[in-house]
Amino acid sequence: MPPETLDEREFELINIVGGELAANQRDLSRQMNLSLGMTNMVLRRLITKGYIRIKQLDRRKVEYILTPKGFSEKLRKSMRYTMKTINSIGLIQQNIARLLEELYAQGVRKFYAVGSQDLTALIEMVLVQKHWKDYSFVRIETPTGTLQEGVLLVCSEELPGVTAQGIRIVNVVEELAKSESTGRLA
Repeated sequence: MPPETLDEREFELINIVGGELAANQRDLSRQMNLSLGMTNMVLRRLITKGYIRIKQLDRRKVEYILTPKGFSEKLRKSMRYTMKTINSIGLIQQNIARLLEELYAQGVRKFYAVGSQDLTALIEMVLVQKHWKDYSFVRIETPTGTLQEGVLLVCSEELPGVTAQGIRIVNVVEELAKSESTGRLA
């Protein structure tokens, strides 16, 4: 029998219940940005499906607890999300490698990067993996007109005021978006 599929609200509720003790419906409703009635309905659905159980604390208070089936589903979805993220990073890394190879083939040996720390770290990692001996890579906070040769890799969607005289500017985010939509780098 195929596993039941959970909608986004159900999975979000499983994550919240799995991470907290003694959360009441009002707290869950607030965290999920849902009405109290909708939260109650989603909880009841998950209880019926066997993902959550109720423990009566006293006459008025209950505790929502993940069942082994609920923990299993949380782990399964988390693993799927993690694998999807790893695959996405791998594709981004491949596209960055293609971009850097094209620039290197054009004679670029000085690479400057400005913007997102995550993206600049990926660029640096790709450069190290290439084992090129005759290149330099510098992360910079703010580009200035003193950069004279090489390429400035802009690692953000928009970086106002990026002008550098005598240096080529490549917006890595735009290039990655082009490769995403066309399947290759422009």
